[in-house]
Amino acid sequence: MLLEILLQVLLLVVGFILLVKGADFFVDGVSDIAAHFGIPQIVIGLTIVAFGTSAPEAAISITAAIQGSGGVAIGNIIGSNIMNVWLILGISAIVSPMLVQKNTIRYEIPFTILASTALLVMGILNDDLYIVCGIILWVMFLIFMAYLVFSAVKQMKENKAKGLEKQEEKEKINVPFNIVVSILGGAAVVLGANVSVDAATEIARICEISEDIIGLTIVAFGTSLPELVTSVTASRKGKNDIAIGNIVGSNIFNILFVIGTTSLITPVAFDNSFIADGAVAIAAIVTLWVFTIRKKQLSRAGGIAMLLLYVAYFAYLIARETIL
Repeated sequence: MLLEILLQVLLLVVGFILLVKGADFFVDGVSDIAAHFGIPQIVIGLTIVAFGTSAPEAAISITAAIQGSGGVAIGNIIGSNIMNVWLILGISAIVSPMLVQKNTIRYEIPFTILASTALLVMGILNDDLYIVCGIILWVMFLIFMAYLVFSAVKQMKENKAKGLEKQEEKEKINVPFNIVVSILGGAAVVLGANVSVDAATEIARICEISEDIIGLTIVAFGTSLPELVTSVTASRKGKNDIAIGNIVGSNIFNILFVIGTTSLITPVAFDNSFIADGAVAIAAIVTLWVFTIRKKQLSRAGGIAMLLLYVAYFAYLIARETIL
């Protein structure tokens, strides 16, 4: 039994390495391509970087649902979203206080709260998230994408009018090379997802740990590593738009695209235990909104508070598993 557990842990680590490195290559490649075409930093954070770092969640949740592991699919997304805000932005803000754009506070964070609430309501009303739920989530996703396209076009026109385009930097970017890097990174993410889901599910079976807890903790942390590395690095370099946009965009993408797509493919069980976790996910994004709405920044004090909230949530998960 011990040998079997060690083998599965090793496979889990290998899967996470493929996920993280694959996502890194994917994000670097597509970010450079986006920069070449003059797409604004906040839009890059909300779309290219966010979708790239959410690729592990997408691959794992869709694969898990198809394999019948609904607990891993939903738990992975909810756990990742909570971790993204309280843990990752908490650490990023401690590294460097983060300025937040007015539009992010006015539109993007509230939209994340709306998406999180929609998921929770559908989970309460239905035992399974099925095709109708998937359609609703996808309609919301398309609305958000339309908003981003409008914002990008508007800001690109403003930048062009102000003469802010940097031609020299554009010429240094090798677009064909970055396309190849993006494709290879995406392939590594898919492979890593399959290995991780199989290993995590097997560990849960051997140790008699519920799939819900595995999805909310181990798998959620592994798939959130790209967001952690990207956001902390962006914060340290002073690129706050990418750091904040990465997390907000990832959370929206996780709910609307990942769970929406998964629900279109196959019904996904929404366990009653996820109601509390879904409420915590809403609370997490609300705290981000509260901490940033007044001064348009996430301070170190706010970062510390969010870290403490995540510690409290993690303690609750351990207590819940012990009692059950």
